[in-house]
Amino acid sequence: MPADTRPLAIALMGPTASGKTALAVEWAQRLNAQIISVDSALVYRGLDIGAAKPDADTLARAPHAMINVRDPHEVYSAGDFAADARACMHAAQQRGQLPLLVGGTGLYFRAVLGGLAQMPASDAGVRAELEREAAEGGWARLHQQLAEIDPIAAARIHATDPQRISRALEVYRVSGRPISTWQRDGARSERLPFRVLKLALAPTDRAVLHMRIAQRFDQMLADGLIDEVRGLMADARLHLDLPSMRAVGYRQTWQYLRGEMDHDALRAQGVAATRQLAKRQLTWLRGELDLRWFDPDTQRSALARALQDFVG
Repeated sequence: MPADTRPLAIALMGPTASGKTALAVEWAQRLNAQIISVDSALVYRGLDIGAAKPDADTLARAPHAMINVRDPHEVYSAGDFAADARACMHAAQQRGQLPLLVGGTGLYFRAVLGGLAQMPASDAGVRAELEREAAEGGWARLHQQLAEIDPIAAARIHATDPQRISRALEVYRVSGRPISTWQRDGARSERLPFRVLKLALAPTDRAVLHMRIAQRFDQMLADGLIDEVRGLMADARLHLDLPSMRAVGYRQTWQYLRGEMDHDALRAQGVAATRQLAKRQLTWLRGELDLRWFDPDTQRSALARALQDFVG
């Protein structure tokens, strides 16, 4: 079997608060690597504290690609992200740098590393029609409509997720085929021209992860998360149905500022939502092939050996 001569890349995955960023910065400096963020919140400008965006000092030491690429009122699809991130990988490789993909957004990783099923192009007229129907009858009714034509997609899409409901119905109305069928049968994008080492960073003891999540959310509150969200609310283009504002911590803080909960409830619900996010991330990671798991506290030497064996 011929040797795999593709250039190297590393994918450092893991749940939120597992220590990925700190380790990535260390590796970037040591390996001449270009960090490419794989995070659906970090792509948005203005989502800094609640998204745990690296600060200016960190970015000066280890620049990150794929952060601050969209305004929070804009929609940014996984397909858009994949195209942009792959371009960053190629640019890094041409500069003689090792592409280092770091983050916790499973769909983005899947899109970059494996590609997504091809879909019909968006249709502005159909989208506008769906928006009108939602304004008249609500997204729950459209979700019920989706369940009738595509129960598989409806089971995966929450009734409060207007972006995905709209896209699923749009695909059906444009093509006459359910989006789940496109996802099952659609052709995949071209093979990624990189040989990728896939690593997962996750504490073996889930109590450790839960403690880190609580500590980090408390630090976000101390650093000014509430003021950050107050500033975002001043933008008339933003609302809670946007992907950016559905990010963990932002939705809860928005609701707190609307008087729907007190400060203690904000803290409790923010921590709980982050723990639920981590659980979803871990579930997704368990389904990934060729993924090597390491505890960031007890297996650092084994992690270092795996890295060294790969990069030589």
